[in-house]
Amino acid sequence: MRHLMLNKRSHRVFSAGIIPLPSFAISELRSSLLSWYAESGRSLPWREIRDPYAIWVSEIMLQQTQVKTVIPYFDRWMKQFPTIESLANADLQTVLKAWEGLGYYARARNFHRAAQQVLREQQGQFPTDLETVLKLPGIGRTTAGGILSAAFNQPLPILDGNVKRVLARLIALEVPPSRAMSQLWEMSEALIDPENGRDFNQALMDLGATVCTPKNPACLICPWRSRCEAYNRGVQTELPMSETRAPLPHKMIGVAVIWNEQRILIDRRKAEGLLGGLWEFPGGKVEPGETIEQCIKREIQEELSIEIEVGEHLITVDHTYTHFRVTLNVHHCRYVSGEPQPIECEEIRWVTVDQLPEFPFPKANIKIIEALKS
Repeated sequence: MRHLMLNKRSHRVFSAGIIPLPSFAISELRSSLLSWYAESGRSLPWREIRDPYAIWVSEIMLQQTQVKTVIPYFDRWMKQFPTIESLANADLQTVLKAWEGLGYYARARNFHRAAQQVLREQQGQFPTDLETVLKLPGIGRTTAGGILSAAFNQPLPILDGNVKRVLARLIALEVPPSRAMSQLWEMSEALIDPENGRDFNQALMDLGATVCTPKNPACLICPWRSRCEAYNRGVQTELPMSETRAPLPHKMIGVAVIWNEQRILIDRRKAEGLLGGLWEFPGGKVEPGETIEQCIKREIQEELSIEIEVGEHLITVDHTYTHFRVTLNVHHCRYVSGEPQPIECEEIRWVTVDQLPEFPFPKANIKIIEALKS
């Protein structure tokens, strides 16, 4: 099956086992990229060090998150958890609070578990072989390659979103990257400089982040322009091809801020699943035919086994996750009767408004806290 063509005249096809670039072209691509990186590479805090733990922190944070967002989190994290041992011995709630606002909280939970595994099995020393690294929770092939190349200069390939885009344009990939992953991995592996895996991978990510951007790529300053098949065909803005996606499902949620005198009831979600281990204001999905008020009253009875009186509207919060979006309809509520039970959650607490910042909350709930404070 044909996946893509190097160019229309030669009809050379890129398929499993065939790299669509001769060795002299690969050598030229390596050299031009490394020269460009020496002059134009970004100065980032984790590039100034060789500590595999610090690089591991940066790689986990950079999954699904932009560099400008990560930098202040990275700096604070390294002050709070300067070693693998300090992270492994920390309470998960403390870890989640430090991660608060970065999103994709499974990363933090897996990172915590992985640090404990390294402390237990490797005496706190980050492993240097790929097979062992890949056994750590939350570490896939790209993250492993990123850590081992940056920390130990190992020539291991990576394939994050930036790299997929660069390679897809370089060879004018005629299918979405998700349908040519084995070929793109093969290409990343063929291109990496065997003597300088560290700088090559960092350069490749920088090229995608600063030059070969999703929209309006800066082709005129790209070191790979002359070899870029998408540029030579004039289709760089059309590639990589994207998958056809269905609209994101939209969930209407009723949320209760339950008051008992001067305290508010919050609950901690179960450890696994979306937002696992975080605290939230209780509530749930609005069923067909229900009003927001009816939903809140029913959900609180089902989840906490208490009676409440639903009061005035506090705030409406819209938030988008990877696979769905939600609208949180938040109401002040008054506790009426019953002993709260953690039926659908890990634990519950009555806290004051001033105590709320002590707990790790999902990003959407932070807006609720801000509304309560104001």
